[in-house]
Amino acid sequence: MQNIKRFAIFALLAFATLSSKAQGNINDIYIAQYWNMAVEQMQKYRIPASITLAQGIIETSAGRSMLCTKANNHFGIKCSNGWTGPYMLANDDRPNEKFRAYKSARESYEDHSKFLTQNPRYFFLFKLNPKDYRGWAYGLKSAGYATNPRYADMLIGLIEDYQLYRFDDSHAINPRQVQRIEQRQEHRVYFNNDNYYVIARAGDTFKSISKETGVSRRKIMKFNELEKGYTLREGDVVYLEKKKKHAERSYKGKLITVSAGESFYSISQRFGIQLKYLYKMNNLSPDAEIYAGQELFVYR
Repeated sequence: MQNIKRFAIFALLAFATLSSKAQGNINDIYIAQYWNMAVEQMQKYRIPASITLAQGIIETSAGRSMLCTKANNHFGIKCSNGWTGPYMLANDDRPNEKFRAYKSARESYEDHSKFLTQNPRYFFLFKLNPKDYRGWAYGLKSAGYATNPRYADMLIGLIEDYQLYRFDDSHAINPRQVQRIEQRQEHRVYFNNDNYYVIARAGDTFKSISKETGVSRRKIMKFNELEKGYTLREGDVVYLEKKKKHAERSYKGKLITVSAGESFYSISQRFGIQLKYLYKMNNLSPDAEIYAGQELFVYR
C-alpha cells in the first residue's frame, strides 16, 4: 500500500511541478495524462515506462502533432507489417505516407507494445534489464526505430530531465492498482489552438484545478479572462496557458456563424482566442450585442 501511495504521489507531483517554460509545461502535461498507460504497458510487455513516455513526447511533440490529435497515433507507427486498420496520410521521409490511425490513445499505446514485441529486429531489447532505459534508447536507435541520429540522446535527455525512470519500478504498482489510480485520475487534458485546457466538473474550484495542474489560481483566472468572484460551472473550458490572438490558421479569412445561446466570451473560449482580439478583428466594442446567425472572424 505504501508503494501505491508513493507512486501515486510521484505521478501527481510530476504534474504539479510544471515548468515556467512553455515546453516544460507541455511535456509535464503529457506525462501527467499518459503515465498510467505507460505503466500498464510496462507491466504487460516489460517495456520501460520511461521509454514509452519519452517516445510519446518526441513522436507527438507532447501531444500536439497532427497524427496525435487527428489519428491518436502517439508513436509515429506507419502502415506496415500487414496493417489492415484505418490510416492517415502525412508527410514524413516521403510525401503522403500512410500512418496507422486509432480509436483512442490507449489503443495506440497497446499497438506500440505489440509493434515492438512482435518485430524480430527489436527482440534483443527484451534481454535487457527493464530498468536499463539507456540500453533501450540506444537499442531503439540502432534497430532503426527513428532516423534522427540524436534519437537515443533525445530519449535519455527527456527521461533524466523529467525523472521518468521513476516509473520503471516494476514492483511499485500492478495493473489493478493502475486502474484504481486511473479512476482517481484528474481531469483529462485537451489541446486547442496550441494551448491546453480542461473541462470543469461539478464541484471544481480554481483552487482544486490549481492544485492539480500547478498553474496558480491567479494565472488560471487571467488566462481565462475571468473576474474575481467568478464560480466555476460544470462544462466550463479552463485554459492552462495564455490564449492566442487569433484562431488556428485554417480559419484565416473565414467567417464563423454564431449559434443560439453563444456569447462573445464562449466563442473566444471555443477557439482559444483572447476576447479583446475577437472584438478587434470584427471592429466591435465590448458592449456590442451578439445574435444567432451573426458572422464573425476568428482569424483575420
